[in-house]
Amino acid sequence: MSQKLLYAMARPLLFALDAESAHNLTLPALRTAASLGLAGAIRKPDPDPRTVMGITFPNPVGLAAGLDKDGRYIDGLAALGFGFIEIGTVTPRAQPGNPRPRMFRLPRKQAIINRMGFNNGGVDAFVANVQASRFYQNKEGVLGLNIGKNADTPIERAADDYLHCLEKVYPYASYVTVNISSPNTKNLRQLQDASELDTLLSRLKEAQARLADQHKRYVPLTLKIAPDIDGEQIKNIADALLRHKIDGVIATNTTTDRRDVEREHHGTEAGGLSGAPVFQQSNIVVRALHRELGGAVPIIGVGGIMRGEDAKEKMRAGASLVQVYSGLIYAGPALVRDCAKALKGVQPK
Repeated sequence: MSQKLLYAMARPLLFALDAESAHNLTLPALRTAASLGLAGAIRKPDPDPRTVMGITFPNPVGLAAGLDKDGRYIDGLAALGFGFIEIGTVTPRAQPGNPRPRMFRLPRKQAIINRMGFNNGGVDAFVANVQASRFYQNKEGVLGLNIGKNADTPIERAADDYLHCLEKVYPYASYVTVNISSPNTKNLRQLQDASELDTLLSRLKEAQARLADQHKRYVPLTLKIAPDIDGEQIKNIADALLRHKIDGVIATNTTTDRRDVEREHHGTEAGGLSGAPVFQQSNIVVRALHRELGGAVPIIGVGGIMRGEDAKEKMRAGASLVQVYSGLIYAGPALVRDCAKALKGVQPK
């Protein structure tokens, strides 16, 4: 029986649960299946290595941050055949996030709205989970670690939180992502403004250089940005990325725009909208960034990839790698292989 058919049978049962409960059921089940060797039945993508940021990725299809915030399910997710896995967002101290309900499906639009609010167990527990995973212990693949700030940290001290997390996760990461674009932490997107971004990136690059010397290993830094930015903001961000020699940029996070879903059930819920409705806006940002960066900083394209052809369009817009998240909820694990197959032989624009 094919992966697609199996997931088509399981999906109605999962969708009968609220979105967060289904999430909390599926990930432990996947981890258990992997530990018992049952996940080996999942067909993996054929090898299609890509070298980006000095890292060789087994294939160009990755998991976006947000699905596994605490790094508890790395081995189960690795069994799905991703070319790389990004976990987090993690903050210095544990925090519960926003009150439930905080995740909503919009099935007719193949979309999700979430206002999780960086719920996680804190960076020390996060690092312990990474260290305990077979994926890390056996150096099985590429692992991105995504860092953020605590909700109660004043925005003027946000850099301190990022630096604290960077110090903690650096030895265990293939690359580190700096998330300044979640709409669910108050004022976080303010860090995308030119002067604040300049200060943050300057401090992060100083820390990266020090940590590279300390650990005798250079770990690339990527910046994750929002889709809700205009042309002037894109120019400013691109300029900052180039001046500070940031290693990569992830475009994009979720959107606060509700124009495509406002008539849907749950369509006006607060939070970040992901899935199919963000696809075109994300692509606009990827194309504009690609023009501004001229290929000097690689782009990881994420947002609304629901099928293989979407991944191909994202790469043709200028992405060197892609990530999926909401598409997994609607299409199931077969999406990874479908995207990898579509990208075989496709190079960035």
